[in-house]
Amino acid sequence: MPGKQHEVTFRFLAQPTDVNFGGKVHGGMAMKWIDQAGYACAVGWSGAYCVTASVSGIQFVAPILIGDLVTVRARLIHTGTSSMHMAVDVLTRDLRKDEQRLATSCVMVFVALDNPDGKPTPVPHWEPRDDNERRLQGQAEQLLKLSKGMEQLVDLRAASPD
Repeated sequence: MPGKQHEVTFRFLAQPTDVNFGGKVHGGMAMKWIDQAGYACAVGWSGAYCVTASVSGIQFVAPILIGDLVTVRARLIHTGTSSMHMAVDVLTRDLRKDEQRLATSCVMVFVALDNPDGKPTPVPHWEPRDDNERRLQGQAEQLLKLSKGMEQLVDLRAASPD
């Protein structure tokens, strides 16, 4: 039922196949996990097929090591007409020391599409329930304004003759 699931959490162990030559999980793998969790949350909220429209402010804060327990949490923080903004955090825990730390975070935007035509379709409206969710929604709105400003800047650069 659309409009019910506004948060998704994945948990798994980082595996040897996930790491780069330095022995740490490579950024591309973390981005894959982020996209999967964001997609699951977007579909759970909208009840429709969704596509990734943007990823903003991705930060790689701490390494993820083989054997770490990885938690990827996607939370809905803003809705538009057909878009959904998700805050996605990747947390990592060394099970031997029981220390958890933030590894990666970002904000993603997904757009819900109708299946036959692939055109944007409306999503249920989301309202923040507490001060933290209101703060996150405010950050999503700021990112949306910044993103529109960047689009205008790119359009100006593309139109310039040099």
